[in-house]
Parts: sequence; C-alpha cells; structure tokens
Amino acid sequence: MNILLDPVEARVIGSLMEKSVVTPEQYPLSLNALVSACNQKSGREPVMNLSEREVQDALDRLAKRYLVREKTGFGSRVAKYHYRLYNDEIGDFRFSDADRAVVCLLLLRGTQTPGELRSRAGRLYPFADVAEVEATLERLMSYEQGPFVAPLPRQPGHREVRFAHLFSGEPEPSRESETQPGSVEAATPSRQPADTAQRLARLEQRVAALEAALAGVLEGRQPGP
Repeated sequence: MNILLDPVEARVIGSLMEKSVVTPEQYPLSLNALVSACNQKSGREPVMNLSEREVQDALDRLAKRYLVREKTGFGSRVAKYHYRLYNDEIGDFRFSDADRAVVCLLLLRGTQTPGELRSRAGRLYPFADVAEVEATLERLMSYEQGPFVAPLPRQPGHREVRFAHLFSGEPEPSRESETQPGSVEAATPSRQPADTAQRLARLEQRVAALEAALAGVLEGRQPGP
C-alpha cells in the first residue's frame, strides 16, 4: 500500500468518511464543518484541538496526493471537501460499506477489538454480529492493494486481539499498550529500575527458601537403610 497518512491527515480523512455516511445532506464539508468534525469530543481517540490552519494544511497535502478534492456547489463561494481514499474514479480499489465502516472507525478511534468495532459502528454500518466484523477485518487484510489493517499482539490481561489500520504505517504494539484506556500498562505507573531490582531480589530469596524447604521434605521421605 502506497498511502501514508500522518495523524492529522488520518483524522481529516476519517472525519470526511464518517460525515459522508451519517450526515450525507451536509456532505461535502466546508473547512469550518471539517474542523468541528475533527475536533469532536465524542467518537474520537485521542480528542484533538486542531486549528483551521492545521486542517487546511492537511487538506492541501492530501489534495496534492489526490486523496482529497475540493468541490464547490453551484452558486456557492464556500469551498467544500470530498475524500478520494477509495471508490473514486481514480482509485484502484473498492471498499464495501462494511469495509468503509471499519476503516473509518480505526482512523478516528485508533486500535480496537472486533467487539468494540461492532458496538461503535452505529450509523456507519449495521454489523449483524462480531463474526461479520471479523470477516470484514480478514477481507481488509487480504486485499491485493493492501493489507489495510493488521492485528496487534495480544496484550496480557486482554481477551480479544486489537486491530490497527495501516494507513499510517506499521503500528507500534508497545506504544499502543501504553496508551490504550483501561489497559494494565496504562493504569500502572512505570516502576523505577531500583524498585524492580528489589522485587527481583525478594523473589529470588523466596524461591531459595522454597527450594530448601522442598529439599527437606524430600530428604525426610527417603527410606532408611
């Protein structure tokens, strides 16, 4: 895949994708509407506070790569913007509505489990069950022009695998585990090296004591001469 988006570009594309489905009567979006969509407090992780200049700069970069185009309606002087990530006359791949929903959610909210994707899809696409989400993820991983998503290594304490989009390059599992809300790593402050050394020393002492006790038990069970 030859598409590489920085975080602001990913937020811009994701917001355009979302609004094209949930508020089609207001799409394409003006710059002002797009800034508001990018900075929403709900449905965004992380929440951003982008300025008009930052969003416009991202639009200009995306337009140069033919990933966004400006569309001005008849009789309107306000520029409006339309994404061209896929399903466009110049695109070389096509996403289904289910594909679009998953990609959009991953662009807007970062790594997620299949269960989270289904519960958050809302008006983007009515997934029947988690199995349909998993089938969609499999399809996005197998596109000839892709893969577009990838699973992350399962984190300790988590039952489900999280998935990330690949439009911003390969994900960094260590960074994801530190930033995921509710994760053990995010909730527990980093221990200092000295503290870790003390814990290891105590564990070694306990192991040694247990080994000595076990040896005594085994020796007491030895048959006499």
